[in-house]
Amino acid sequence: MTSFEVEHHDGGATIGVRAGEVEIARYETDPNSPQDEAPKPYLYPLRFTDGGEASIRRPWDHRWHTGLQFTWSHVDDQNFWGGGSFDKETQWYVDKDNLGTMKHLRFRSEPTGGDDVVLDEDLQWITAAGEHWIDEHRIQRIHSLDLHRGVWAVDLTTSITNVRGSTIDLGSPTTAGRPNAGYTGWFWRGPRAWNGCAITSATGLSDEAEIMGTESEWVAFSSAHDDLDGGGTVLVYSGTSASPDTEVPPVKWFTRTGIFAVASPSPAFDQEIHLPHEGTLNLNHRFVFVARQLEGDELTATAKEYAL
Repeated sequence: MTSFEVEHHDGGATIGVRAGEVEIARYETDPNSPQDEAPKPYLYPLRFTDGGEASIRRPWDHRWHTGLQFTWSHVDDQNFWGGGSFDKETQWYVDKDNLGTMKHLRFRSEPTGGDDVVLDEDLQWITAAGEHWIDEHRIQRIHSLDLHRGVWAVDLTTSITNVRGSTIDLGSPTTAGRPNAGYTGWFWRGPRAWNGCAITSATGLSDEAEIMGTESEWVAFSSAHDDLDGGGTVLVYSGTSASPDTEVPPVKWFTRTGIFAVASPSPAFDQEIHLPHEGTLNLNHRFVFVARQLEGDELTATAKEYAL
């Protein structure tokens, strides 16, 4: 065991987190992203404790996929995800002037090193027309560092509050009509080496198509690295989605491994959330990065050990 070290870059706009000799995560609060990628903060790069890559940024196939980031593809008629919006009339993706921005306002306390690193921040969601629709309180807690076992984890606690003045419908391409495209919420994109990686769910499924749209406590992705010998496992926990103000559907999985590796524990996979004015939606998820390819009983035991 050892402690995390924090490095501040760009006047504090970028936070680097080190575990020994490796920068395992970097948080960009004010990225220089094109508007058609719906600018938003993100965690990238992500690395395992051995230095192996655990994410990708702006791949050629989807420029708006970046590391680990909080997104939402259908916020009424606005898109805080990036790229085209799935259109109910044409039943395909259409480029529209509806790409919003998640704007970092401030950290509530300065991120520091130690046994954990807490990124506690306030954000605003601003539409393409410049309207302020949502306030967000986001806490990312990086913890459970164990260099001997090659493990670290991040908890993602998010509260979004509707300040528009009327109900906002939060959905996905699936709620708009496209089957098995329920991505929204926290979204992880793995590196190119993970295309075709192994996948396993807590329910015993091991095929992306079978896991897609299901409920499961966790899903694990595992692959060898490019360049660096060895491999890793990313354990993603579905966590919770709750609101004191409206009915919330269960978290369901958006997963892919064949054409690329992605994971999103989606709070609105195939059911919209109708968030009233001043209503709040609370999300809580966990990602665990293990610098070893886990399978079988070892994977199950590790998933139990780090469960939320």
